[in-house]
Amino acid sequence: PPATTTRQESPTNESVGPKKIARRRGAWICFQDESGVSLLPVVRATWAPKGVTPVLHHRFSWKRMSMAGVLAYRPDRSRSAFVFSMTDGAYNTDKLIDFLTELRTHFAGEKVIVIWDGLMAHRSRAMTAWLATQRDWLHVERLPAYAPELNPIEQVWGNVKSTELANLCPDILDEVRIATESGLTRIGTSYDLCHSFLDHTGLSL
Repeated sequence: PPATTTRQESPTNESVGPKKIARRRGAWICFQDESGVSLLPVVRATWAPKGVTPVLHHRFSWKRMSMAGVLAYRPDRSRSAFVFSMTDGAYNTDKLIDFLTELRTHFAGEKVIVIWDGLMAHRSRAMTAWLATQRDWLHVERLPAYAPELNPIEQVWGNVKSTELANLCPDILDEVRIATESGLTRIGTSYDLCHSFLDHTGLSL
């Protein structure tokens, strides 16, 4: 199998290889990313009686948790999958390795191509060393710098924050966790929604 490397070219460029590699290896094309949520409400426009301005009462706390996810597609668009996990604090290299290990279990040994951004944890020495031991199932490609609009999973975070988390004023992180998990599960069960996020980026499989 090809060496696990990261590149700077866009995954839309056929010469880069993700689509060709996916077809040749029968691999899932997986877009990966992380995002965070906290006890601070995600403020969104809402309805209210005329002349009554909605007011959010919340705890001013920066206590937060993070979510990591993968939007996965078959090259022929026949199937999609959404895999996610959540953790207190932020994702580091060790936590991301655990997540990728869970990803391997989810796909039961099928080939996977992960496309992600240039987060330091994605490029760390420990991650590079670990990826080198996973070449039998995993190939990694880098998104272009400063191009989050090319990653369909960015649409996932925005969708959840505009729906389940919109104007939520939780007292504890468990409330955030439950609402977030509900939203992510909703998205993962919708083939149409998962593919609409991909179409929104303008990328093709």
